[in-house]
Amino acid sequence: MSALPNRDRRAERREATRREILDAAWEIARRDGLTAVTLREVAASIGMRSPSLYSHFDSKNGIYDAMFASAWIELAAVFDAMEPLPADPRRRLLAVAEMFFDFAVADLARYQLMNQRTIPGFRPSEEAYAASVAVYQRMRENMRRGGVHSQADLDLWTALTGGFVDQQLANDPGGTRWRSQLPRLIDMYCNEVGVPGPSLRGTQ
Repeated sequence: MSALPNRDRRAERREATRREILDAAWEIARRDGLTAVTLREVAASIGMRSPSLYSHFDSKNGIYDAMFASAWIELAAVFDAMEPLPADPRRRLLAVAEMFFDFAVADLARYQLMNQRTIPGFRPSEEAYAASVAVYQRMRENMRRGGVHSQADLDLWTALTGGFVDQQLANDPGGTRWRSQLPRLIDMYCNEVGVPGPSLRGTQ
């Protein structure tokens, strides 16, 4: 008869409380904006006193740091769910662009924390930033498989896709005005950097 491993109930409770704090912070950020997240607001929303939060996070920026890491981990999980990607290079790039676009526009606060300097004085820790680097490296490898190799071409890709997200969020939140033009954008990009394949606009 095998013995069950001992459960660390204290650690489980601590992790559950930590998740509750982060869930509350995200709720505030989505409702009132990222800068509205304060220790007082978070504590009040979950029935805690502000000083009690310091046993889980050393500062408000510590909460932002955990939110930043969790957002990039979420994006990595979405990448996982996409496999296998299309073999055709242009369709491959389009699939990734659509995935990132949909992920970004689905949650303004999350996108701002991940990609914009919205919070004065906040810089992600090395550990949290590593989560974003891992996703970037994954994107780099995917682009390489699609025939894109130079850093300049990667920079152009992130600028174009990020710009489309910004335009959608600013001018047509909840709509499809810029998403519907992603095939056109990918064709233009591929023509510029030399990615082969039939026109995406001609096969939609």
